[in-house]
Amino acid sequence: MVMFIDEFRDRFTVAGICEVLEFREQTYYVAKKREDDPSARSVRDAEILAEILRLRDKDSGRRRDYGARKMWRELRREGVRVARCTVERVMRRNGLSGLVPVRHRPRTTVPGSADRRPKDLVDRDFRAPAPNQLWVADITYVELAGGRFCYAAFVTDVFSRATVGWQVSDSLKTELALDALEMALWFRRDTMSAALIHHGDRGTQLGFNRSSQHRLVGVIVDVRRTLRRVSSSRGSCVAWC
Repeated sequence: MVMFIDEFRDRFTVAGICEVLEFREQTYYVAKKREDDPSARSVRDAEILAEILRLRDKDSGRRRDYGARKMWRELRREGVRVARCTVERVMRRNGLSGLVPVRHRPRTTVPGSADRRPKDLVDRDFRAPAPNQLWVADITYVELAGGRFCYAAFVTDVFSRATVGWQVSDSLKTELALDALEMALWFRRDTMSAALIHHGDRGTQLGFNRSSQHRLVGVIVDVRRTLRRVSSSRGSCVAWC
């Protein structure tokens, strides 16, 4: 506002401009006096800014990417006694900032090769006439404190939309998906259907082919051994196919 009044004060009176803008004339003159008689804080800020610019240009400008925290530490090493909040304020007011780190977003699907993807047995028709006819599997992630993540695998019965198996892990490994499937098989062990199809997305988790749509044709005794045999050969059909 002060700069706007300065721009037009040669053509109009300050009082007239302030009246039109509904801006107090006294506020304008106080601001102008502050410009002519800078406070101790503004003088100190100017000194800190000069030190920051000096450090940014030092050593071929390798510190130009520094944010306020790193710059504050560098100033302390150089013997400049200053509070970190002061460095943050000076850099912010002068448009100086460091590199913003790119946040890592975890991947929950590792794409499998196209030639190993079995036929889609459900043909994208996610409906089931009864329980234990079609299960769908998925893996998601949950962000924790400190920028860490954990992964959660789910097996859902399409008919009831109920989660019949799940597992949580801090790493994305084959066992995560297998444990969720094992829980679902145990949970529904008394009502298992021979027509059950297990459908997952198009990806592989360290050897477990989740892009497969498996059809149950018998009672599974050791799902880990069975699934590993199936995933190792597309043509294998021990308990799933």
